[in-house]
Amino acid sequence: MKLTCIIVDDESLARKLMEENIRHLPFLEIVGICKNPFEAMQVLQEKTVDLMFLDIQMPGMLGTQFLQSLRTKPMVIMVTAYSNYAVEGFELDVIDYLMKPVSVERFTKAAMKALEEKQKLMALQSPEPKITDEDAFFVHVEYALVKVPVKEISHVESMKDYVKIFLTTAKKPVITKSTLKAIEEKLPSQKFMRVHKSFIVHLDKIDSIRSQTIFIGPHEIPVSDTQVEALMRVLNHIR
Repeated sequence: MKLTCIIVDDESLARKLMEENIRHLPFLEIVGICKNPFEAMQVLQEKTVDLMFLDIQMPGMLGTQFLQSLRTKPMVIMVTAYSNYAVEGFELDVIDYLMKPVSVERFTKAAMKALEEKQKLMALQSPEPKITDEDAFFVHVEYALVKVPVKEISHVESMKDYVKIFLTTAKKPVITKSTLKAIEEKLPSQKFMRVHKSFIVHLDKIDSIRSQTIFIGPHEIPVSDTQVEALMRVLNHIR
């Protein structure tokens, strides 16, 4: 998968350094290098842009103002010498906020976040999931095969060589010898999300989220630091 991207920065040296960073990553493809938001606006109208590396302090229009002016916008990574715009940037739903000078390691981490976000959105929009929320699959429980209706799953928890599948219609979870990854591959990605290394949740079953904890009925499910932003974006997308 490739991400088409543009650079928007009024400083020639900053544009050159950003271009060098981008060319180090094979999944990034530059489709525009812009000196100001007005040039960027033209590129956005003419080309498909997945990701924008956006400076903030530019003559004529701030990067944050430019972002607010866009009716539809690509993913955005802000790149700036000023830390005081960080809160405003994340309120505008940016992928990441990089401080100049940007190290290759920090740049790569931000770009990977954008790639993962694109992959998740594509999975949500996949027209042919392996199974739907109305289907079911079978798992081994001791010496029997047990049917698990997908729409009744609230969440799945891993515990070493086994997983516990919690159902809204049963008091006890279904326990089967399997990996969380194997169960995840059976579930429709439009409805289920891995929010922690040990947990998958049915997005429609979430009652509330508080302090990086998902509440489903009496169950409390942790959300890992790396999945908080992605979970919020997915829930906003569904809404």
